[in-house]
Amino acid sequence: MTTAHFKLAAAVAAPSASAAKSGPGQPERVTLHAADGYALAALRYRSQGPERARLIVAGATGVPQGFYRRFAEYATAKGYTVLTLDYRGIGLSKPKTLRGFRMDYLDWGRLDLAAAVEAVAGEGGGAGPGRAVPLCMVGHSYGGHAFGLLPNHDKVDGLYTFATGAGWHGWMPLLERVRVKIMWNVIGPLLTRWKGCLAWSKLGMGEDLPLDVYRQWKHWCRYPHYFFDDPAMRQVAAGFDTVRAPIMAVNAVDDLWAPPNSRDAFMRGYRNAPWFGITIDPVGSGIGKIGHMGYFRPQSHTLWAAALDWFDGIGRDRPQPHPPV
Repeated sequence: MTTAHFKLAAAVAAPSASAAKSGPGQPERVTLHAADGYALAALRYRSQGPERARLIVAGATGVPQGFYRRFAEYATAKGYTVLTLDYRGIGLSKPKTLRGFRMDYLDWGRLDLAAAVEAVAGEGGGAGPGRAVPLCMVGHSYGGHAFGLLPNHDKVDGLYTFATGAGWHGWMPLLERVRVKIMWNVIGPLLTRWKGCLAWSKLGMGEDLPLDVYRQWKHWCRYPHYFFDDPAMRQVAAGFDTVRAPIMAVNAVDDLWAPPNSRDAFMRGYRNAPWFGITIDPVGSGIGKIGHMGYFRPQSHTLWAAALDWFDGIGRDRPQPHPPV
């Protein structure tokens, strides 16, 4: 299917689960069980007032679910029930030590996020007959990759993803290319030998990453179109061909890790999905600096409003937007 790209101002812009209730206004603690039995920590934020839809947040690499709390609270005030989760090896879903912990980077999508979709769909959300309300997904960086990895993506009515890109240094500005090469080829190998994982916390860069995640991520970032260019990943790429749900992909021009050209390089892998790229100038639109992480900080609430407005049209025969002539 032909893809479209256009620019808008930011203001427009068989798993099982168990839950433990928290106090009023607090999210419920939920335990999800992936198909391979791995237990995942999640939080459910109940909608305030009549429920309009259910929403899953598919987070970025190494970003714990607490980072998305403000967005989740904003969405619940608009009538959305929101589920966040920590992927295996991250946040509340990590083992006592990452040394010796083995996993596949793709597991975060095809197992962990899939368990979240199955749990929410089993409660009456999602596409198909008998569903009470739509089931939507918001992605951040890796979250836009993970959607195509889902074995049950057909249960999701639409994806709105921020900062999703191909990861190749060649799409980045020159100085960032140099930094990334140093990280992959100097700092990363030293940290992994020392700690048995990518110990980002030692550099103040966020959560430590399992060794397998580091190795696979580094390998695929060698390619201009990420794992779509890897001959060993043809079966995975074929899975993306089965995605038909509409997708919005939003990237800021000051996002050094995933600028708009990087987004376009990756999103072309959703060959049969109606996807649309939104390029935002955060300074020109009055938001201020976004970078790779600012999409989910409070000053970006106009982006959140645009996402929820788009979700309101999911499943209601609202025409998809088209690029300006």
